[in-house]
Amino acid sequence: MKNLLVAQSGGPSAAINATLVGVVEKGLADRNIDKIYGAKNGIMGLMRGQLVELSEQLSDPEKLQLLCQTPSSVLGSCRMKLSDFKESTFEYEKIIQVFRKYDIGYFIYIGGNDSMDTVYKLSEYCKEMRIDDIKIIGAPKTIDNDLTETDHCPGFGSAAKYVATTMSEISCDCNVYAQPSVTIVEIMGRDAGWLTAASALGRLNGDTAPDLIYLCERPFCVDQFLDDVRAKMAEKHSIIVAVSEGIRNEEDDYLTDSLQDRAADAFGHKILAGASRYLEEIIRFEIGCKVRSIELSVMQRCASHVASAADIYESRLLGAAAADYCISGETGKMACIKRVSEKPYRFAIDFVEIEKIANQVKKVPDEWITPAGNDVTQEMIDYLLPLIQGEMPCTYRNGVPVHLRLD
Repeated sequence: MKNLLVAQSGGPSAAINATLVGVVEKGLADRNIDKIYGAKNGIMGLMRGQLVELSEQLSDPEKLQLLCQTPSSVLGSCRMKLSDFKESTFEYEKIIQVFRKYDIGYFIYIGGNDSMDTVYKLSEYCKEMRIDDIKIIGAPKTIDNDLTETDHCPGFGSAAKYVATTMSEISCDCNVYAQPSVTIVEIMGRDAGWLTAASALGRLNGDTAPDLIYLCERPFCVDQFLDDVRAKMAEKHSIIVAVSEGIRNEEDDYLTDSLQDRAADAFGHKILAGASRYLEEIIRFEIGCKVRSIELSVMQRCASHVASAADIYESRLLGAAAADYCISGETGKMACIKRVSEKPYRFAIDFVEIEKIANQVKKVPDEWITPAGNDVTQEMIDYLLPLIQGEMPCTYRNGVPVHLRLD
């Protein structure tokens, strides 16, 4: 019998612990697994031998259910990229030493793009060194939804549901006053605009916000943006704009980088905040109306109180499938969600070679962005809608949600 190891890495989400639950559930049920370990703080903690035994801590079904409503990464995280083993094998040797010490035969790494790079490098190193008794499988996680080969990523649906909900609530607030105003909401996504696109779901129940949506896939022109805002203000008094944090100009420079000098010249001070803060100053200077910027920040990835039940269910199932696939002897692949049908929405879990995924970025299809570049199409709405369905039961104590913490 061998032991199973699981770790989490990269930015947290409301669903990454559900994937961990799936891995643990499979490990507990499989007779080929003796103990289940978790590495603290991802690959960094693994190199240091910082492992905790999960078999007993998470053997209670009630604890597993509580973990599904706990946001962030209960095992901790890191943002560490392994070196090229052809240049230095030091990190890899340290990892293999820990695997041997704890008799690890199966390793599931839950994370985003950098984490899949780790899965790729580590599995390639084992292949190069003819280490065939350690199997390594990636389990995707990212609210950015930018991993290739998978229809969508665990964690994205819950973040999208939060963004849509918050956009609807912001709309209710901003429409109170008759005074002309512009509100700019900055949403995570430096290289892909999936999450910003999800702001359009805030319109589903009758709200009009956001009035304008700008994704980082299309070049952003400040002059056109001002024309768009003025045109909307001619129609209504309160305008709400959703922007990706990674919007870039025609030269592919981040907006805040490329326009920093212009901002200082125009307003007499240096803009240090993100895209929404910069655009707030642009509108205040050029249009002169009431304007505010809002950065949703980490709430996009830790708002488990409004998690998507569909997202949590899929994340949990995917974790179990990844563990099962690894225990069966497979290695060097990532578990992927495949959309089988739209109406009704159905999905399946498949496995794809990790080299097809690591260091790749899945962009929003250009045809899902309107020709004017300031909104998304119905195809995007149809893609997003199944991912935000259902609400999770939530255990409260003293009026606030209860979260699980490991010893």
